[in-house]
Amino acid sequence: MTEAAQTEPHRRRGRAERRSAAPARIVNYRHLRHPFAPQPVLSADAVAAIHEMALKVLEDLGIKVLLPEALALYAKGGAIADAGSQMVRIGRDMVTAALATAPRSIPLNASNPERNLRYEEGALIFSPGSGCPNVTDAVRGRRPGSLQSFEEALKLHQSFDVIHKLGPSAEPQDIPANLRHYAMMRGQLTLGDKPLFVYARGRGQIEDGFAMIRLGLGLTDAEFDAASWCSTVINTNSPRQIDKPMAEGIIDFARAGQMSIITPFCLAGAMAPVTVEGALVLQHAECLAGITLAQLARPGAPVSYGGFSSNVDMKSGAPAFGTPTHIRMAVATGQLARHVGLPWRSAAGSASNIADMQAAGENHMGLWANLMANATFVVHSAGWLEGGLTFGYEKFINDIEALQTIAELCAPLTSTPDDLAWEALADVAPGGHFFATPHTMERFDRAFYAPLVADLSNNGTWAAAGGQTSTERATAIWQRILADFRPPEGAEERGDRIARFIADRTAAGGAPPLD
Repeated sequence: MTEAAQTEPHRRRGRAERRSAAPARIVNYRHLRHPFAPQPVLSADAVAAIHEMALKVLEDLGIKVLLPEALALYAKGGAIADAGSQMVRIGRDMVTAALATAPRSIPLNASNPERNLRYEEGALIFSPGSGCPNVTDAVRGRRPGSLQSFEEALKLHQSFDVIHKLGPSAEPQDIPANLRHYAMMRGQLTLGDKPLFVYARGRGQIEDGFAMIRLGLGLTDAEFDAASWCSTVINTNSPRQIDKPMAEGIIDFARAGQMSIITPFCLAGAMAPVTVEGALVLQHAECLAGITLAQLARPGAPVSYGGFSSNVDMKSGAPAFGTPTHIRMAVATGQLARHVGLPWRSAAGSASNIADMQAAGENHMGLWANLMANATFVVHSAGWLEGGLTFGYEKFINDIEALQTIAELCAPLTSTPDDLAWEALADVAPGGHFFATPHTMERFDRAFYAPLVADLSNNGTWAAAGGQTSTERATAIWQRILADFRPPEGAEERGDRIARFIADRTAAGGAPPLD
C-alpha cells in the first residue's frame, strides 16, 4: 500500500471525527446578549447636559401627579408637593438616592425555569407588538380584537423562542372591562410558559393579577416577592403628568417586588418639544420622576428606565416610526440609561397600515436602532401595525424572520483553525468552486441560517410554485402553527388552580379597570 493510500483513510477518518465532534449550528434564541458595542449619537457633554436639564425640569417646573397617595410619598421623601395644584417638585438629591437603590439586574421568572430571564445591561429581550385594539390577517381581514385573537396571538408568541416574553398583542374587547384581566391571565398561564404581563388598570385588577400568578404557579408570598414574575409598562401622560392608574401601578408593583417599566411616550412636535434634544429632556425627566416614586414606595424595587419616543408627521399629526428621529432618540436613550446606570426598555414598530415594504422597513430600522442602542428590552418587535392600532399575523411572522436573523448575530464567531478553511482553500483550484469540498460537505447542513419565510429559489422555480410574496407565505406559516399548537407542560394544571378564583371573582362582579 502506498503512503498516499495509507494517508487518505486517515484524512477521511479525521474529517469524520471533526464533523461528529463539531457542535450543531444551534443558537440559543431563548437567552440573547447584545453582539455589538453601543453606539453614540450624543457627546458625553450633551448627555450630561440633558440629564442636568431634566433635573432642572423636576426641580423648577415640577410634574403633575393625580394620585394623592403618590403626592404624599413624594412629600415624605422631601419633595415640594401641593395637593391643590397636584404639582410636585422633586429635588436632585431625591433622584440621586432613587437611582442608587434601583437594581441594576432584575430576575424575570417564568413558569418554565428555562424561560427565566435576567433583565440587565447587555441582555437582549424581545417582546411582541402589544396594546393593539384590532387585529388583521389575510384570511379574515381587519377586525376588533377578541378573546380568540388574543389567544391566537399568545400561541404565536409561545411558538418562537426569539420572543422572550408574552405581551397583550390583541385586546379581547368581547370580554367586559371588569372581567377582561381574568381571561388575559388565564390565556397567559395556559398557553405560554414565558414571563407574564399585568396591565396597571386599577388597584383591584393589579391585586387580582398578582393573586392569579401566585395561585397558578403555586408560589408562596415569599417566592413571589423574591423575583419579578410579571411586569407592567407605565406610560406617563406627556408632558409632565402621571395619572392615577399609572401612579397606583408604580406603587403597587414596587411594593409587591414586581417590575414596572417607566416609559414616557414622547412624540417630538406633539407631546414633546420638536427637537430631539428637547424631547429627550422631557422623556428623561418623566422617567426619573417615575423611578423615584417606585423607590419611595419600596427602596430596591425592580424598576426599568424606559423610552419610546419618535416624531409625528407634521401634516397629519400621526406618529411615525423607523424615522431618523426615532433612531436617534433610541440610541440617545441608551446613552441616558447608561448615564444613570439602569437597564432599559425601548421599542420598534411601524406606522404602516398593512404588512408591506414600509412596514418591514420601519420595523427593521427600529430594530437596528435598538441594537445600536444596546436596549435591554425591545417591545413591539413583531406584529405591530398602524402605530399600535393593529396586530398583524403576517407581519408578526415576517418580523420573526428579522428577529431570528439578529439572534444569529448574537452567537460569536469561533474562529478556530478549521474555520479558517485551509484544507478547502488548498482543495479548490483557481476558478473552481467550494460546493463539494470535504470542508463544505462536513458543514453544509449547519453552516447558514435556514429562512423561516424568505424564498431563496430562482425566479423560474418561484414563479412555477405560484409566485407568492413573503406576506402570502406567512399566511400558511401562522395557519400551520395555530393548527399544530400544543400547550406547554403544566398548562392544564395552572388553569385548574386559578379556575375557582376566577369564578368567585366573576360572581362578585370582577374589578373595575379604574378605581
